[in-house]
Amino acid sequence: MSVIKTIDLTKVYKQGDYEIHALDGVSVEIENGEFTAVVGPSGSGKTTLLNAIGGLDEPTSGSVFVNNEDITQLKGNQLIDFRMKHIGFVFQAYNLIPVLTAKENVGFVMLLQGTPEAERDARTTELLEAVGLGDIMKKRPNQMSGGQQQRVAVARALAPKPAYILADEPTANLDSKSTENLLDIMARLNKEEGITFIFSTHDQRVIDRARRVITMEDGKIISDERRGE
Repeated sequence: MSVIKTIDLTKVYKQGDYEIHALDGVSVEIENGEFTAVVGPSGSGKTTLLNAIGGLDEPTSGSVFVNNEDITQLKGNQLIDFRMKHIGFVFQAYNLIPVLTAKENVGFVMLLQGTPEAERDARTTELLEAVGLGDIMKKRPNQMSGGQQQRVAVARALAPKPAYILADEPTANLDSKSTENLLDIMARLNKEEGITFIFSTHDQRVIDRARRVITMEDGKIISDERRGE
């Protein structure tokens, strides 16, 4: 069953007299529980597609359906509430809150959702230990390396157990061991909890783990390969 669907999605940026078609008529369906990598060269439209699916970037035209709801029609707080309830994000630029500790950053969305403190504490501790950061829970972002910040960002996305996780280069700045640990966690959550993952990535290790690989070029999907388990 399709849980995410885009229809003839376009995104046009203007630079002076020129138009850049970051998305050029993209129609794609993502089924529940998929573990999908979106690949392609820089400028192919990978990140723009993820941002449109997550409601972070308004398309120039076309529709994005998540759970049969056209999120391009949601505005302001409606869209914010929808994202908070359904979608987890892993950003290439981390986007951690500078004044919060690692543990507070991971638990922030759960705090907004009203998750009880004991449950929030257990979940944040479990995830930070799982990504190898059990010893820096009280550190703030400016006290962490780039790789540590990225792992905190991933743990934050996983914390509220969203139905969908959109991850833009989630393994950037991670060493091989951390990457494998992270992918193991994501694969387990995908299998055991049915979380749908969509990655934008250049990392062959992520691509090798994906069960579906969508290749983009010049704002278009040029191939779509499904693999066996």
